[in-house]
Amino acid sequence: MSLNLYDTMAREKRPFVPVDPKRVTMYVCGPTVYNYAHIGNARPVVVFDVLFRLLRHTYGAEAVLYAANVTDVDDKINAKAQAEGVEIDVITQRYLDIYNRDMATLGALAPTFQPRATQTMDAIIAMIGRLVDKGAAYAAEGHVLFSTEAYPDYGQLSGRSLDDMIAGARVDVAPYKRNAADFVLWKPSKPGEPVWESPWGPGRPGWHIECSAMIEQALGLPIDIHGGGNDLIFPHHENELAQGVCAAHGCEPGHGGDYARYWMHNGFLNFGAEKMSKSLGNVVLVHDLVAQTPGEAVRWALLVGHYRAPQEWSGDLLEQARKSLDRLYGALCRCAEVTASTDAPSPKFLAALEDDLNTAQAMAELFALASTIETGTDEARAQAKGELLASGALMGFLQADPEAWFQGGADPELKARVEALIAERIAARAAKDWPRADAIRDELNALNVVVMDSTDGATWRLREPNASED
Repeated sequence: MSLNLYDTMAREKRPFVPVDPKRVTMYVCGPTVYNYAHIGNARPVVVFDVLFRLLRHTYGAEAVLYAANVTDVDDKINAKAQAEGVEIDVITQRYLDIYNRDMATLGALAPTFQPRATQTMDAIIAMIGRLVDKGAAYAAEGHVLFSTEAYPDYGQLSGRSLDDMIAGARVDVAPYKRNAADFVLWKPSKPGEPVWESPWGPGRPGWHIECSAMIEQALGLPIDIHGGGNDLIFPHHENELAQGVCAAHGCEPGHGGDYARYWMHNGFLNFGAEKMSKSLGNVVLVHDLVAQTPGEAVRWALLVGHYRAPQEWSGDLLEQARKSLDRLYGALCRCAEVTASTDAPSPKFLAALEDDLNTAQAMAELFALASTIETGTDEARAQAKGELLASGALMGFLQADPEAWFQGGADPELKARVEALIAERIAARAAKDWPRADAIRDELNALNVVVMDSTDGATWRLREPNASED
């Protein structure tokens, strides 16, 4: 089966055909670094990391170029820097370092490029100049604005009319705008804010132009895949597409595919009835979460539903993720003596991922492989073990030592004591000495140990902080 991806522009799944299979390019909008990332920010990182892994598997690691930008000049960054009395790069470097460590804890591979807006300023200014020269932008009162009326295909990505976009954009209808939908490419800096010189006066760029310039500089046009969250379709990606096309090709219609060939967007992560966001204050910070829960379990929870669908975040979701991984790592524990006979992923697993990243079906295939490990013939177990490890790796799972997954954090003395208690409990159960078996389980609970029984024996792990058994 070939890779099929849902294209937001086409509004359907399409076979993925890169411009050059020896140079596959993907760009995903990255963080604005002024605070810790919340779990909703992590969803696109993990989703597109799976796609990055799949593309590397298909085309070769060296053939895939992945850029995820960093917005490191912004009103919120400026406010944070002023509050602390430091330069903006102190704030941005602090939170970028934390962000990268936290995403790595979730199993996300480092992108090939991580361009930063402040380090792309010459390219940004040059792109704005091209837009002015082509009649797609105009200068007014120290600002430079993109003329949405100059681009006939404006609204094609979001499927909105110009009137709808004006109504929904909460645009600033400033007196210097020719049209209410026109958006800022360059603006004067306020006193105390970072400032760069430009042909239109000192100032700083608008948000949308930063991504277009970073894409062009890091990857070149056209790129194969442009990704991000649903909330970016309009206005950010709509504006980015318009200015990117006009800067490269002029504003004639029909050149959208010359900017990005496939547009992909993940659904929101919701907390209760609301989208998770810092402005609403209903956030779960990744940095706090991974201090209490294995990053692999958080990653599983983020991938358990289809990436295009909205997802509810809850403690139950995270607990189920941990139990799912316990089941898979448990199977690997119980086949430690088996030598894997392949290093290729399961064909059924691969087919699931190639069907627009159907991670739920892919996870079902992981469980099927684990069942074969538990019940199959020697030959089948060897095949299933290899496929489980290779398939897991393709999604960023099952790369830890199985014993360490369960017993990480336990010192040798505790391990010895727990193993002795489990052996005694197995003997008590075999002798139908239920009171003694129950007493041993109570001892294990007091040690903060969770025991998972199976027909092939028992595995155990230390309970997570603040976690409780069902």
